Amino acid sequence: MIGLIIVKVFITVVVVITLSIVAEHVGPRVAGLLSGYPLGAAIALFFYGLEISPEFASQSSIYTMLGLISIASFAFFYYLSTLIFRRFPVFMASLVAVSGFFLVSWILHHLTLGKLGTVIVTVTAIISFVFLFRKIPDERIENRIVFTFRVLLLRAFIAASFIVVITGTARIVGTSWAGLFSAFPTTLFPLLLIMHLTYDRKHVHTVIKNFPIGLGSLVFYSLSVSVSYPAFGIYAGTVLSFGVATLYLLFYQFFVYRYVQARGVSG
Repeated sequence: MIGLIIVKVFITVVVVITLSIVAEHVGPRVAGLLSGYPLGAAIALFFYGLEISPEFASQSSIYTMLGLISIASFAFFYYLSTLIFRRFPVFMASLVAVSGFFLVSWILHHLTLGKLGTVIVTVTAIISFVFLFRKIPDERIENRIVFTFRVLLLRAFIAASFIVVITGTARIVGTSWAGLFSAFPTTLFPLLLIMHLTYDRKHVHTVIKNFPIGLGSLVFYSLSVSVSYPAFGIYAGTVLSFGVATLYLLFYQFFVYRYVQARGVSG
């Protein structure tokens, strides 16, 4: 059990630190897009399957998909809070965003939509958030901080504070709540905190703007898990599901590239 906890913490820390480095060296836009990739939820669902059963993880994955509405709401509340609160902005944004996440999760917990209904509602919500965030400008980080051991340790501590608590509740709360909890922003939240504490809120906004677009990969991942875990097991099912999620991002990047090229030619 201790070994599994260490693995959970290690994976989460590596992912969050990597995303923060991507934000600094490639750009917050790419980090925001990758934050929607099935990282935290994939870790949670994998350990649900490993520690409980593949069938439990499969059922939870449907609620994970519905939980994407909660995590997108989390990003929305965080964004609004940074515009409203001038004193203690990081604390207030965190408090409001987490409260918003659990409020939306509580509402969703009472819904019974089925697989098709869940997909329709989730995709509609994600498109709505993409529309809401569309006018936020993309900002790059011009003056990066020096990456020292102290900085690394702080980021590792922030990241490690989340995953154990979230995945540790699965046995207590049941299938539906476990799925919703697996959608808790265990990678996005630490990344936003790191960006907010280190840089300007405009960089946080860039991450948030691009985050809902990346959530499409989690929709495909969750659908794949619901089918592949019972059929092929958690290891093969995880590899297959990551492949499906990656294809989504590759297709998205391809169409964005074609769109930019077309506009360049027409301009």
